[in-house]
Amino acid sequence: MSRINQNIVINSRKVEVVQKGSHGIPIVLLTGMGCSFDEWHEVTEELSKTNKVIMFHRPGLGMSEIGEESRTTRAVADELMQLLLQLTIHEPIILVGHSYGGLCAQHFIKLFPNHIRGGVFVDSTSVDFSILDTLHLPILDEDSSDEAWIEKCSLYSSMNREELCKVISPSLTEKQKQFPLAIQERLLEFQVNPTLYKAMRSELENWKTDAEIVKSIGEFPDVPLIVVGRDKEYCIKHGVEEGIPEWEMRVFEEKWRELITDQANLSTKSKLIFAERSGHLIYLDRPDVVSQCITGLCVRELE
Repeated sequence: MSRINQNIVINSRKVEVVQKGSHGIPIVLLTGMGCSFDEWHEVTEELSKTNKVIMFHRPGLGMSEIGEESRTTRAVADELMQLLLQLTIHEPIILVGHSYGGLCAQHFIKLFPNHIRGGVFVDSTSVDFSILDTLHLPILDEDSSDEAWIEKCSLYSSMNREELCKVISPSLTEKQKQFPLAIQERLLEFQVNPTLYKAMRSELENWKTDAEIVKSIGEFPDVPLIVVGRDKEYCIKHGVEEGIPEWEMRVFEEKWRELITDQANLSTKSKLIFAERSGHLIYLDRPDVVSQCITGLCVRELE
């Protein structure tokens, strides 16, 4: 199958783009915060057998250049629109968004509904995610608050690659160790890029405001939508194994599931699926479920 790696200039800066596959309904992937599109290797290899798959690294990620402007979901939506125009993709797309990428996808779909054939939200950040901050979870809040992550990202963005390598000790998951060596090397290099953390810091500083903006834009268009959520009990079990109190994990995961379920109400043409034996990175834990959902939506749209 074909794979095209290229750099496209958007807003006077280089953006790293990969296209896989050469025919079928275009599928565009928006990755989560701090995530590389190479993590989707297994899913995109399968999808590209029948569809054209387009992935890009947001400014600061991978080889994509970053400036001093704020990184917002509106910026991502505009960059994606420019990308589609430059790639001469004029037909409606299937837009897939994971985590923060799902919040960006919601912004794009509301702004440019005529460019959307359907959407797939993979454990997507909800526009109401700030409600998670109201939960009293002492252990979870200690290291996972926005403030803690912004501080960490600020520190990491000031380091060079060698310093980051010593602090972070870049590693791969067991699933990623099964990927081709070239992909493994890219994933390790991705983690020690200072601009990655500059981008993450800005995204974190803006995402709560972004969520309110997305809510204020208007009604979500009634497009075909598949919402995929993680396995609540699986996540609770793994959290407990890492030393987090079970009651905290249960409170958090129940609220997260509620937010995922609410996303299925965005469209009357929606389907809600919870992927068994999967955590937040469903595309790594259950690539079969993610591939089937996206392929199924493409087939449904062709009927």
